[in-house]
Amino acid sequence: MLTISAIPAFSDNYIWCLSNPDNGKALVVDPGQADPVVDRLAEQGLVLDTILITHHHPDHVGGVSQLMKAFPECQVTGPADSPFKGCTSTVRPGDEVSWEGMTFQVLGVPGHTLDHIAYFSDTEINGRPVLFCGDTLFVCGCGRLFEGKPAQMRQSLQTLRALPEKTAVYCAHEYTLANLKFARSWLPNDQGLKDFEARCQERRERGEATVPSVLAEEKRLNPFLRWDDPAVVDAARNYCATHGLPADSDNAIFAAIRHGKDNF
Repeated sequence: MLTISAIPAFSDNYIWCLSNPDNGKALVVDPGQADPVVDRLAEQGLVLDTILITHHHPDHVGGVSQLMKAFPECQVTGPADSPFKGCTSTVRPGDEVSWEGMTFQVLGVPGHTLDHIAYFSDTEINGRPVLFCGDTLFVCGCGRLFEGKPAQMRQSLQTLRALPEKTAVYCAHEYTLANLKFARSWLPNDQGLKDFEARCQERRERGEATVPSVLAEEKRLNPFLRWDDPAVVDAARNYCATHGLPADSDNAIFAAIRHGKDNF
């Protein structure tokens, strides 16, 4: 049975590790640092044979070269047409990646960066399909638009929003409480957000991760997936009226939410 766990890195990154205890093989996603991965694999007696990359930012690829030296047989798969050139194979949206009986669909999710991809598998782990989404979708948030445009990012999030609702969302950062602080400022009367914030605060106080989340909960709570929710639309229109921004389309509403978070 495959298992999945988080390897903390830097101050708030998660490197996701899939492992097969039966044969000792491991796969990691977005290893921005090598040492935490090497230490975890040594602790568990695992050998790294696959790395998946979602995008080119250093906090997601910085450990790849060191890991390849430590595990010379390791294969590295990442997006084609990317500034990162350390992959042994590249993939494009619509391709598939297989590992230990799992098949991942490669999804194009540009916005945070132009090369950003996500990996989705309907093979269930802990009873849920698996989504590795890098910095596109966070718990109650989404990635900052370093390279893409709001319309592009909304389309990417629409792609993720259409996945099965029971999907476990494995994002790459522990940004949840900051994201919730913003979401609550926009939707102060949203009881669901208030309750979720309290639960997440308790988890962090216990030293627990708030990731993964579940897509159904993201669709219910995350303002960046609710560009067509009347409550979010009303909040966005009020914001747009104050800041002189358009509010005449789904893309404009999403852009307003992103503008609000960027300036929060």
